[in-house]
Amino acid sequence: MNKGDTFEIAFSVTESIYTGFMQLFKDENPLHANKSFAQSKGFNEEVMHGNILGGFISYFIGECLPVKNVIIHAQEIKYVKPVYKNDDLVLKAEVSDVFLSVSAIAFKFCFENKRTANIIAKGKIQIGII
Repeated sequence: MNKGDTFEIAFSVTESIYTGFMQLFKDENPLHANKSFAQSKGFNEEVMHGNILGGFISYFIGECLPVKNVIIHAQEIKYVKPVYKNDDLVLKAEVSDVFLSVSAIAFKFCFENKRTANIIAKGKIQIGII
């Protein structure tokens, strides 16, 4: 991979992803699990867990890169807008640095809502080639 290389991967926040996350991690905070509560706080409906996006990042790093012998060293994500059930997202990632001396690659990324074209989250990831 070289500095400037770009990647785009589409994801959908399906009902099964939402319920699967709640079943696995038992996070039933009312913002995520109660539509009336979420609406009372100014949201359209239940807000999806931010770490669902973390799962999409894990898939991107582990399955979509041209190398498989990788490990995540660091990850930073900033949530800009809420994600709702059935939103279609695009992860856009760019190689921002390559550190040959330590076999590491840095990416900057954003998640974009396909319907609204709004950026909903952005951040950085650094991986190591092992």
